[in-house]
Amino acid sequence: MLISVYGLTGEIAGQVEISEDIFAIPFNEAVVHQAMVRQLANKRQGTASTKTRGEVSGSTRKLYAQKHTGRARRGDIKSPLLKGGGIVFGPKPRCYRQSMPKKMRRLAIKCLLSTKVREGNIRMVEDFDFPQPKTKNMINLLSALGVNSSVLILTPHSMPNIVKSAGNLSNVKVMPSALTNVLDLLSYETLICTVSAIRIIEKIWGRPHVPRQIKGGVDEGHPSSSPFKGEEEGEGEESHASV
Repeated sequence: MLISVYGLTGEIAGQVEISEDIFAIPFNEAVVHQAMVRQLANKRQGTASTKTRGEVSGSTRKLYAQKHTGRARRGDIKSPLLKGGGIVFGPKPRCYRQSMPKKMRRLAIKCLLSTKVREGNIRMVEDFDFPQPKTKNMINLLSALGVNSSVLILTPHSMPNIVKSAGNLSNVKVMPSALTNVLDLLSYETLICTVSAIRIIEKIWGRPHVPRQIKGGVDEGHPSSSPFKGEEEGEGEESHASV
């Protein structure tokens, strides 16, 4: 699968080949929804806590006699019915963590990346960096690419100048491609990736390469990882990073 690569001024600089195993997957709504719910649940701290009537500080003396007062029966001052008393069925510290098979987590990310490609909401750009952090540089880049919606920018590694340049833009987020996750892909409409960032995504979430046997030797059969199609590329080990 070929996709256009844009320069920093918005012109098309060429095309690169991307893996169909990641960017041409049918959308699976059930898997994506489960992955989103799991990520939201795992973000919860689960530290909310309240005191029951047995934990509230106070006297255990009965406030007044059980009968012959004309009033409702009343126990001690720690009763849940009284102000300052215990809480009935209140929250206690607990773990909200959910598990999900690795193959399903990988599939959810692939589905969302494929959807970005199908809907035309992805912009591939050449590898770049700003000499100094300036919000104006980021605004000029987004304007050149014709982006006027929320944007997620994936870089090959941590790039402080780019992160700081987007710091004052509420609808822009910058993160290393190795940290790509379901919630961010759902939260931002447009995806901007550098060529190197895409190669890292392919290495982490792509299918492991198995050389094919052919007559006279072994066919590596590995697509080029250099930015533009037709250029020679070196091999890379499969990343075992946890999704």
